[in-house]
Amino acid sequence: MDLEKSMITAASGMRAQSARMRLIAENIANANSTSNRPGEDPYRRKVLTFAQALDQQSSAQVVEVDKVSLDKSPFREKYDPGNPAADGRGYVKLPNVNALIEMIDMKEAQRSYEANLTSIESAKHMISRTVDLLR
Repeated sequence: MDLEKSMITAASGMRAQSARMRLIAENIANANSTSNRPGEDPYRRKVLTFAQALDQQSSAQVVEVDKVSLDKSPFREKYDPGNPAADGRGYVKLPNVNALIEMIDMKEAQRSYEANLTSIESAKHMISRTVDLLR
């Protein structure tokens, strides 16, 4: 794989992880939101999946966001009979977002982003050294 293709692949990985971090931030922001009416479902956690693709222009393998799907795990429930969103039993449905899991996912996305950035920096350094040798 030549250096240009490796930089294109790493850049696509950075874009994918950036999209993942935005989605995780959305999940965290909605972790304690409730529905507006009793019996309605609150925010449902979103999960992003990646797919491998081929960049037509450079023939490099790239990473793309495949789809955003909803996590089908059950909602949390909290006893709060004074809440306007409480059902007949006094329970309020809370999002199926676990802040700890989201923070771990965010750290993983950040490290992957940084690894791709390091790969780009290494490729740039190798290109620069090659140009210096050719002078």
